[in-house]
Amino acid sequence: MRWADIGEDVCSVSRALSVVGDRWTLLIIRSAFLGARRFSEFQKDIGLTRHRLSDRLNKLVEDQVFEKVQYQSNPVRYEYRLTDRGKELYPVIMTLVKWGDKWMAGDGGKPMEYEHKSCGNNIMPVLTCPECHEEIDPHDMKAMPGPALQALMNG
Repeated sequence: MRWADIGEDVCSVSRALSVVGDRWTLLIIRSAFLGARRFSEFQKDIGLTRHRLSDRLNKLVEDQVFEKVQYQSNPVRYEYRLTDRGKELYPVIMTLVKWGDKWMAGDGGKPMEYEHKSCGNNIMPVLTCPECHEEIDPHDMKAMPGPALQALMNG
């Protein structure tokens, strides 16, 4: 399979990677969760060239992760706001943070801590089963074909 065709694969991971799978996109999304909205804020935070950042932001708008909203008319300027689809990437970012803090932080420790505004505690989210509320462990999970894969297998 060619990378350009990965979004057509009958696999949710492949389809997700077709949107967020390049080396800069998750950093752009991380910056948005940290408050960046304007092109200059993303560029300052990440250090991408104007061309590459513009390309990635346009793709994220096309994939409905961001919406482009005009904030100034003379000259015309836009900011990029996370859509509901984009906001649902927060657990993905936080899971990467957790992994990075555990395995990649080095001697300096965690670069950031995350405070839950409601209670004031520093937390790191944990994946749990929505029914029994047990923490999810890969050894306790079983993958089974869903409707799309079943249709492919039967068709």
